[in-house]
Amino acid sequence: MSPAPHPRPIVVVIPVKPPALGKSRLADLPPGQRHDLAEAFALDTVEVVLRTDGVLAVLAVTDDFRLAARLRAAGCEVMPDGSTGDLNAALVQAAAEVVRRWPGAVAVALCADLPGLVAGELRAVLDCVPDTGAAFLRDRVGTGTTLYAADPVTFEPKFGVGSAAAHAAAGAHEIDAEAPSVRADVDDLADLAAALVAGVGPHTAAATGRGGPPPSGQHEGGPPLG
Repeated sequence: MSPAPHPRPIVVVIPVKPPALGKSRLADLPPGQRHDLAEAFALDTVEVVLRTDGVLAVLAVTDDFRLAARLRAAGCEVMPDGSTGDLNAALVQAAAEVVRRWPGAVAVALCADLPGLVAGELRAVLDCVPDTGAAFLRDRVGTGTTLYAADPVTFEPKFGVGSAAAHAAAGAHEIDAEAPSVRADVDDLADLAAALVAGVGPHTAAATGRGGPPPSGQHEGGPPLG
């Protein structure tokens, strides 16, 4: 039997740094390839979220006009990042936009660097989001957060170093779901290697030299990884 749909509409908010500024911990890679990977992670993440049952809309937050065009083409709503450098403030502004565009929806902030995201696993996590109050999902390491959800009016994310503990201390409910792909954000080369072993989307596969030619709009990047 399929799980019952969430009682309230869900809008997923995905903040995306301009690819030229993102993934600083992949600095050992050539700049072009690091740029392509940051963009590929976001595109693979967004495309899976868009086809996840129960998601009403996806709102991407970015100041990169070129990536914004690709995200719109994929089916996202897009808004500029009004608080560049302050992820939590940008997410609060996005939650206010959710209130304006989709009254009554639950805002779910999701990391943009989940290249191996599986729609069924994301759906399982979303089914655990409470109707009221806040909830979060720890990352694979256990100290960070890959997903935070709350009513937009009380939306107070605490992303950053030690975010899982900060969310728990603020009273957010911790989601306990078997969803490894939703926890597997990619911050460094070790994370990327683990993601490649588990399986990644087509944009990331192309950017790492493990798929076909780069999707339209991507650079050629560097040599194959792994």
